[in-house]
Amino acid sequence: MIAKSQFKNFNNFNKYFFIYLSVLAFCGVVHLYTKHDIGNDSTISEWLINYQGGLTRRGFLGEICFHISRLFNIELRFTIFLFQSTFFIFLLILNFYFFKNIKHNILTLFAVFTPIFILYPVAEIEVLARKEIFLYIYFLGIIHLCETKNNYNKYLDKYVFFITPVVCLIYEQVLLFFPFVVACLVFHKKIKTFRSFFKTCLLFTPALLVVLYFFIFPLSMEDHEIMKESLMLNFNERCYMSCELLRIHDIHRMGFILSSDYGSVPFNTTLVWIFRYLLIFLVGFFPIFFLSTYSKIKVDNFFSNLKLNNVFLLILFLYLPVIILFTFGTDWGRWIGMMISFTTYFYFFLFKNNHIDIDFKTMSEKLIFFKSRKTFVVIIFIIFAFGWNQKTQRSGDIATNPLWKVPYNTSKKIFGWDSFRLFENSAFSIWHQKYVE
Repeated sequence: MIAKSQFKNFNNFNKYFFIYLSVLAFCGVVHLYTKHDIGNDSTISEWLINYQGGLTRRGFLGEICFHISRLFNIELRFTIFLFQSTFFIFLLILNFYFFKNIKHNILTLFAVFTPIFILYPVAEIEVLARKEIFLYIYFLGIIHLCETKNNYNKYLDKYVFFITPVVCLIYEQVLLFFPFVVACLVFHKKIKTFRSFFKTCLLFTPALLVVLYFFIFPLSMEDHEIMKESLMLNFNERCYMSCELLRIHDIHRMGFILSSDYGSVPFNTTLVWIFRYLLIFLVGFFPIFFLSTYSKIKVDNFFSNLKLNNVFLLILFLYLPVIILFTFGTDWGRWIGMMISFTTYFYFFLFKNNHIDIDFKTMSEKLIFFKSRKTFVVIIFIIFAFGWNQKTQRSGDIATNPLWKVPYNTSKKIFGWDSFRLFENSAFSIWHQKYVE
């Protein structure tokens, strides 16, 4: 690996990253608690899906929460809140331990603190503690077992074979991110031949069969009604949003899904959405893409045979299945969040385990303009990391000021404050509302 002397190490990363995650954990739990009993909360809706009407996709956790609530005679929504809070905090803890032992510099700081990554679910609480957090926990488990110095490497194949199907029971869209998991296995096992690659892919057979079953045998209308009735009879809960859409969003209704998503949308509007998210993609992913562009695979493996030695090209290759999400779904902000999460974890897995050569010298030359402008770089970092984030729905505009809005909205929840704006009629506030918001 090329020396990193061109960029000064940030020695206080662990302290500030811990504070950052602690604030997000506190604000996140407050929001989860205050919104868990709101009747139309989208985060809760997908947790209501269960197996009372039969085996169906995304029902595993809902079934567990269903029985726990009945066993202990507690509200289903409170049980879901406990699950959401526990696993949200657990994911933040995993993030801390994953990133803390890295020698960070200004480039890696931009990559870790991009607002479309860890900050995003707390800035956009509609996404907070959605089921993709289990995909991240699962993937971090893969990465941990793939680390070079690890006494638990021998359990890696068993983890993939047995745990991956369970993750598919929780959220089947993990299937589209299997390429990232396979890529970690390729690097860890030093796979070079197609035969070895194919044998590794066979580990995913149970998971693929689970997903295949759900799409070949979707929940019938009658069984969906049974699930709805069980929620109403046991907990006086109605099935809405994600729970309700379960009966129509299946592989047999792809035409209907496309028609409902795009049929009544003007073409110009679709172009606006694409342009906006292309900007979000280019800006939010820029730090990790910049790093990966000047990173190359150190030891030849299966991807080298495919001429994917450059990590940036490899990442783009791994994205190919994810395009399906943007075609058949409207939560484009979530898909961006999922993509940046898998990308960042994957790149730093390669970084930590010395799988790549990183040309910091060339990157330093490209950024020579910023070399003696520390204050300017700090300002750019604050604006980039805390000045914006994507919304959840594709139709939503870009959100601004999470640095202010996250603690502000949390304070309103805790103290019951009404909305207020500091310096509401000042020239700066008027300019900000007109041109930024």
